[in-house]
Amino acid sequence: MTAPKDRRCHRLAESLRRTISADRVVTAGPAYDAGRRLWNGAVSRRPGVIVRCADAAEVRTAVLAAREFDVPLSVRGGGHDWGGRALVDGGLTIDLSGMRRVSVDPFARVAEVSGGATSADLARAAHSFGLTAATGTAGSVGMAGLTLGGGYGPLSGRLGLALDSLLSVDVVLADGSNLTVDEQRTPDLFWALRGGGGNFGVVTSMRVRLHVVPTPLTGVVLFPWAQTASVLAGLAELVPEHPDDLTVQFGILPGSTREPVVFLVPTWSGDDAAAGERALQRLRSLGHPLVSRSAPTALPDMLAAVDAQFPSGRHVEIRPRSVRRLTRGVRDVLTVAGSTLTSPLSTVSVHGLHGAATRVPVRETAFGNRDPHLVIQIVAVWEHGDSRASDHRAWASNLACALEDEALPGSYPNLLGSDEVAQITYAYGPNAERLLALKRRFDPDRVFRAIPLPVQPAARGYGVDRTALLT
Repeated sequence: MTAPKDRRCHRLAESLRRTISADRVVTAGPAYDAGRRLWNGAVSRRPGVIVRCADAAEVRTAVLAAREFDVPLSVRGGGHDWGGRALVDGGLTIDLSGMRRVSVDPFARVAEVSGGATSADLARAAHSFGLTAATGTAGSVGMAGLTLGGGYGPLSGRLGLALDSLLSVDVVLADGSNLTVDEQRTPDLFWALRGGGGNFGVVTSMRVRLHVVPTPLTGVVLFPWAQTASVLAGLAELVPEHPDDLTVQFGILPGSTREPVVFLVPTWSGDDAAAGERALQRLRSLGHPLVSRSAPTALPDMLAAVDAQFPSGRHVEIRPRSVRRLTRGVRDVLTVAGSTLTSPLSTVSVHGLHGAATRVPVRETAFGNRDPHLVIQIVAVWEHGDSRASDHRAWASNLACALEDEALPGSYPNLLGSDEVAQITYAYGPNAERLLALKRRFDPDRVFRAIPLPVQPAARGYGVDRTALLT
């Protein structure tokens, strides 16, 4: 017997095929399999219908159809969210991956970015005009999802978060309204979109500011495991002093031998190349590197290198924690992380918020923490069929728990799993109350659930009830 939800999805698909090209409404077959293939191969959700939308009108049709037939809705852009929220079991997934157009106005230094475009798409388009975009660190990440949630990247110190370059957004709301929002048009919604994620509608296009930046000087430095304590202690002193032009990602990687290594990926984006060389040399001098290489590298090539290191299809679990600084306690946990690695593919990666991103007032956007801080990504990675999957997950979870005493009360929403109740509770800082009020105004039926939102503000408007989340 066919389940009621299956029958609804069948009727939904038939209805959509009368208004959208039939080959873009899929329920099985190679196109369906491609639509549910995400960066995290551990995600196995099966939507009832996938609609491969070609434009905003088709997105609107799909949103209204999902509501008419009472099926849950999700939106797939780059498909890089490790939690798999791009897909919804037994519901309708709006697949924007075919909407990847990026057009650049080099005189205004503005790019128009379609809803399914990736960081790599934007970086390449901007680079062809000698311009640079504020993106994340990986090219395969969807630009809309990255930007709406925040967007730490290799140039954040100079350019700010990706959302700080957002100029306007075209969005389809739950009632089918198709709006263009910015600082003048529906400014409350524009505020919420900058940090509140895709919880308010489907972004079909956005306009972002581009920047004139010299070709970044970047590279990689690897230190032997025996030097971990001294290298991390040195970083603890240097990180607070970094100028805007220097953004450093660092952490723990499995080494080519049995021992892990400490890695640094510094990126200098300043106009003074000699100052950049001195800054990188100061980082190299933290120890005696196994590997040290650097060169001027265009942003598209930087993103491609990260994509090669973390290819699509592997199984992934990420547990983030944010900390104010690299204290002794944090350094001890990072040391434990490397000493207890359960997979030769897992890593711990640390991104910092400093410079330009910290000078935006916290209430100017929905992003909840503008104080200088570090986001520690504990990334468990393993191949399909690995019998130790539970061990790899436990490694990530145990390390996250070990950081609780050092951690800030909320971490980066784009990386939080739906079970991270305590972290989600405070992820939006003093902006939670206003964000939730706007959620009730623009999406009262909770149609969109891109990243977890808290439900109910707690005292003083900071944080929420730990037991109730919008997921």
